[in-house]
Amino acid sequence: MMASDNRSGDDARFYIDGRWQARTHAERIAVVNPFSEEIVGHVAAGSSADVDLAVAAARRAFETFSLSTIDERLALLGRVLALLEERAELFAQAIVTEMGAPIGFARSAHVPFAIAHVRTQMEVLRRYEFLSVEDGFAISKEPIGVCALITPWNWPLYQITAKVAPAIAAGCTVVLKPSELSPYSAQLFAQVMHDAGAPPGVFNLVGGTGEVVGAALAAHPDVDMISITGSTRAGILVAQAAAVTVKRVVQELGGKSPNLFLDDADFGQGVAKGLLAGMRNAGQSCSAPTRMLVPESRLAEVEALALAAASGITLGDPRDEKTSMGPIANAAQYARVQAMIASGIEDGAKLVCGGPGRPDGLAQGYFTRPTVFSDVTPAMRVAREEIFGPVLVVMPYRDEAEAIAIANDTVYGLGASVQSGDRERARRVAARLRAGQVHINYPVWNGHAPFGGYKRSGNGREYGVHGFEEYLETKAVVGY
Repeated sequence: MMASDNRSGDDARFYIDGRWQARTHAERIAVVNPFSEEIVGHVAAGSSADVDLAVAAARRAFETFSLSTIDERLALLGRVLALLEERAELFAQAIVTEMGAPIGFARSAHVPFAIAHVRTQMEVLRRYEFLSVEDGFAISKEPIGVCALITPWNWPLYQITAKVAPAIAAGCTVVLKPSELSPYSAQLFAQVMHDAGAPPGVFNLVGGTGEVVGAALAAHPDVDMISITGSTRAGILVAQAAAVTVKRVVQELGGKSPNLFLDDADFGQGVAKGLLAGMRNAGQSCSAPTRMLVPESRLAEVEALALAAASGITLGDPRDEKTSMGPIANAAQYARVQAMIASGIEDGAKLVCGGPGRPDGLAQGYFTRPTVFSDVTPAMRVAREEIFGPVLVVMPYRDEAEAIAIANDTVYGLGASVQSGDRERARRVAARLRAGQVHINYPVWNGHAPFGGYKRSGNGREYGVHGFEEYLETKAVVGY
């Protein structure tokens, strides 16, 4: 089966040095459709030898690609952009199959936001100043080298373009390790890079597990930079392995983002928006605003509004355009979400809706009931640990100072939201929140706004010019 039309099935190939290379004798990794719970195909498990081949190809290609012109890189990205748009439906169908996103959401969010990363990096590249002259010296921005990119299963195509596009724009070469749990969109993307005419070795794909392929990339002496989106645990392991060769490490990791409602917010509109924001993609987003902080005097009102919003979610077959929430993407994550819901009940949180088990009428698939806990205290596990499922915790506060303290009482710092009828007040509160990206009153998504974390949510930034610069080295030329 050709990768250009592969939405499921067996594909035991990697893309290395400009061609598809079969790995017929490699171990197989099963790909499970989370709606049917059936194995829909297998992919090859990469080895350290595969990593060596891919890195060597990327190293050879870097010698010439690093010298390519801005116009040449813009032309390549433009061809990638056109092919992604042309094949958008193929990608949407693959994402439905591999991780259970509803087809409407795949078409309206997963694929177009992924495409937007390519368009954004082209905009950055067109206006970026690679050479600037200071008093007595010049600053030259140069591609860092061979970049290993590790992407997750929850936003599979979106995270690929968020890393590959700036790397290519900067003049770097790439070895991509997508999640073995959602590999089909990555294979389709590799075919796009091939059909767009990426020079051999500029883009390489090696599939497999983090324990084998991810570890080999992190430790590889010929990899200059590694960028990982994943759990904090995985990010720590990558950083530890990378430290030996002192490569640059960019991490976009876990989150437990607060959504702080000030007393002058629009609760009638804002609570429903907040619940849906926390549960979009079945809650499987690292920056999902899953802690809703509200004045204690408004708690009952918020519970009623959240219950009404949750009851409007349509669960079901992700291939059905009427479905607004599909299953959790894989069995391990489903078990994790169920365990966390049980812990919320055990710790004494008030269950507003949802709870353990599958929703009524759904006898198969990794479906979780949209769950809202209220009267949640900061010590509870559901308030402290990333759940990565459709679970919202509502936490009461007495005054603004306590609200800010609760918002910041987390080891994470990826995202935060503030709702207020007074923009200046919202800005003052936003300035106090320890998070890499703060949203005021549900703004539209912006691919130029830098994204990344404080504290254990990571290091470095993605998106826009800040994400682009992660792939550059800074050279001072004194006496220029």
